[in-house]
Amino acid sequence: MRARRCDFHMHTSMSDGELLPMELIRRAAALDHRAVALTDHASFSNLDWIVQSIAADCKKADAWGIEAIPGVELTHIPVRYIDEAVRKSRKMGAEIIVIHGETPVEPVERGTNNTAVSNPDVDILAHPGMIDIGDAELAAKNDVILEITCRKGHSLANGHVVAMAREAKATMLVNTDTHSPQDLSTMAFAHTVASGAGLTPEEVRGALVTNPERLLKRLKRD
Repeated sequence: MRARRCDFHMHTSMSDGELLPMELIRRAAALDHRAVALTDHASFSNLDWIVQSIAADCKKADAWGIEAIPGVELTHIPVRYIDEAVRKSRKMGAEIIVIHGETPVEPVERGTNNTAVSNPDVDILAHPGMIDIGDAELAAKNDVILEITCRKGHSLANGHVVAMAREAKATMLVNTDTHSPQDLSTMAFAHTVASGAGLTPEEVRGALVTNPERLLKRLKRD
């Protein structure tokens, strides 16, 4: 069976993306994506309506044969309140919870990575920058997925993330962090990003096929 692209980190006009949720879903379906998660930037100020708005369009995606999953990217949350934000996100109906990690190009509060990977209810730690081995081991223990990103700037630390994830035996995924139509990636481009980050062919298949399918199964979306 031919593998199809899955992308679990995408933004719409509900935050700083360019497209309505439905339009982003349509464009992903046209590019033969198997599944997408719409994970707009969220904090306590907008969690309620973000999840509700995204979910309304995700429910109609079955018309195009694509799994569209409502989620959030909890962004620049004070470390002491991250767990509270995760709980509220679940309560609001977010099926995928992404934490905006300590990327090298933004002033994310130190400790964000550690708090994210310490919480088993977090699904993905996005662009975790210079994550240390202790936090990578916590990610493996708590089944928090570490992201290899296609996003310019955030991707500067991809090679380091791969090295830490490999040593810790943590799960990896390749996500786009899409904000505009041209950010959507084909399977071939995602393969290039994964290979360029230092993944072996076997690890590339894991990050692009096996691990996405495992996450969908965990979400009961397989």
